Amino acid sequence: MSKIAVIKTGGKQYKVEEGDTIKVEKLEVANGQKVKLDTLLIADGDKLEVGEPSLDAKVEAEVLETAKGKKVTVVKYKNKTRYKKTVGHRQQFTALKVLKIA
Repeated sequence: MSKIAVIKTGGKQYKVEEGDTIKVEKLEVANGQKVKLDTLLIADGDKLEVGEPSLDAKVEAEVLETAKGKKVTVVKYKNKTRYKKTVGHRQQFTALKVLKIA
């Protein structure tokens, strides 16, 4: 069994393994650069390390791309008042490839 880690970035937590590709909230890092992520937990078989609140060991990932996600359509509507408003939104994200769990 490979190492599993729980990381925190952008106010969210993600369970990752080495080699995984994840989409996280936009990071201000250029494509191809490596980034170290805040690690909350590392599990390696029966061995478990839990940070209070985080561990010194870091998860290292490479930035693949920064892009926009699919469009989400938001509709506001009030009946009997002839009010309808439609707004589209595309959330920016950063795709990361997990290289190493230290």
